[in-house]
Amino acid sequence: MSTDNLSSVSIQAEALPIASVPAWFGEVALLAHTLTRLGLLADISERVRFARKRFGTFEVIDFVVMLIGYAVSGEPTLKAYYERLHPFAPAFMALFGRSHLPHRATLSRFLAALDEPFVEALRTVFLHDALARLGPGVDVGGLWDRQGTRWSVFDLDATRQAARQRALPQGPDLPPPQRRLSAVCAPGYTGRKRGEVVRTRTTLLQAHTHQWLFTCGGAGNGDYRGELVRGLSVIVAYQTALGLLPSQALVRLDGLYGNGAIVVDLIAAGVCFVMRGKDSALLDLTQVKVRLALPADEQFTHPESGTCRNLFDCGEVP
Repeated sequence: MSTDNLSSVSIQAEALPIASVPAWFGEVALLAHTLTRLGLLADISERVRFARKRFGTFEVIDFVVMLIGYAVSGEPTLKAYYERLHPFAPAFMALFGRSHLPHRATLSRFLAALDEPFVEALRTVFLHDALARLGPGVDVGGLWDRQGTRWSVFDLDATRQAARQRALPQGPDLPPPQRRLSAVCAPGYTGRKRGEVVRTRTTLLQAHTHQWLFTCGGAGNGDYRGELVRGLSVIVAYQTALGLLPSQALVRLDGLYGNGAIVVDLIAAGVCFVMRGKDSALLDLTQVKVRLALPADEQFTHPESGTCRNLFDCGEVP
């Protein structure tokens, strides 16, 4: 081995920090390519309009892609998201065919000015795209009973989140308190959660494919019946897109819907439902008492916890 011609190695160091590419940037790039290929970005630009001053040269699509990236990133706050994204802002916006990154304050003004028609228009674009790409019915799963009837199972869940507020000094020489949560929360039923104000969020999940088909929120207890009706309309549209009847949809409802008032809405939608009742007065009915005194129709034991549950068919309770 000849060692006459030794190659030299030159190492240069610089004190300036170089930001690393965020771990979630690749997922954003993949999502941007998919949204562009499916034409969703073009649909949002054409069908979702929101006219307001002080947005400068930015369009709705600029703010939408920012929120998409924020959702994918998993960053705890918008401030942390912007700090992580800022060194790669031109590359990020170029993924979606845009050139300039909106400032954080501009995004905040945009979110504060949003109205219900804009949100519904954006929701409609995503829903129509989801229903147009369901694929064959066999690919979206289902539940078959002993008679061979196919059921599509949906979980419609409304969750309350309580927020705590610190006590503020009050006096004739002090201005009235201004709380930031007043725009999104209101007094309501907190249940077992500690807090002074509440916000309710309703979600609709297709149980077989784990597709999120609908979500909405409201201050306080929210309009739970109105949100239920809107969620049921999405279920009917989903079944229609698959060529299935609304009566083949089985909706599982949480305790918020465990009263008789919503049964009218469920029957009107033509879906089947299972819900956890919260009206304990039903146990005082004579028909129910007589049935509970007899042996159970079915008995189910949980394979892990060993908890045993009895099933009673009480028929149609008036």
